[in-house]
Amino acid sequence: MLLRPLGIFLDDHRDKRCSNSSSAATAGGPTITWTIGSKPRIEKSRLFGEGVQRYSNGDVYEGEFYQGRFSGSGVYYFYLSGKYEGDWVDGKYDGYGVETWARGSRYRGQYRQGLRDGYGVYRFYTGDVYSGEWCGGQSHGYGVQTCEDGSRYVGEFKRGMKHGFGYYRFRNGDTYAGEYFADKMHGYGVYHFANGHLYEGAWHEGRKQGLGLYTFRNGETQAGHWNCGALEVPSTLNPAPGSSTAVSHAKVLNVVQEARRAGKKALDVPRVDDRVNKA
Repeated sequence: MLLRPLGIFLDDHRDKRCSNSSSAATAGGPTITWTIGSKPRIEKSRLFGEGVQRYSNGDVYEGEFYQGRFSGSGVYYFYLSGKYEGDWVDGKYDGYGVETWARGSRYRGQYRQGLRDGYGVYRFYTGDVYSGEWCGGQSHGYGVQTCEDGSRYVGEFKRGMKHGFGYYRFRNGDTYAGEYFADKMHGYGVYHFANGHLYEGAWHEGRKQGLGLYTFRNGETQAGHWNCGALEVPSTLNPAPGSSTAVSHAKVLNVVQEARRAGKKALDVPRVDDRVNKA
């Protein structure tokens, strides 16, 4: 029974809209145990060259062998679910390959030791697409995530999640440029609303949290300390000495500058389109 290598970011068995989970799906079969890279329970002859290997669960491998393992170029057909076509090393996907699944999802790119690793593009059957760097089966590094609803993220990923600096355009026309942590706006960033409003400041788990400045499209502003997305303590130009609750407007402006710097870094994130295309 061969395990197909799935990454945390992209799992063909879930309708994933821009989230992740670490899992591995098995092909199924009651009499043969054949994990990628391991020996079957039933000893087989040491095959060399080209050949065909069939399994009782309906899976079929056609391609090159070396010392009884898939090595070289070959195609593995998962019974009624999909196939992998590409390079193999010692029984594992390694090099360049293409995964195609019955529901319509497709990955084209690089692999290392059975996992997506390097540069590649995954197109979900839902219409979502991730194009960029991979490590250990997960989106990791720089990449572009485009969703079927029209939203789009360009930036850094870590272990399958938006993490680091990035730029997100929402389907309603809003945009955010700044820091992400574990798939959420977190740190400093600049949020432009489609209606012309603007927030510059601190974020915590996707909400305005901490010091920040909100500018309305008519030029009016709200500045101070925000809590769970709402202004909690307005800032003052000259807070009373020793006050534990007053918020200095000067401190707010310092945070605004941090948010603008983070936004610029997000917009300057390297694009890897050319590397993906070459891969």
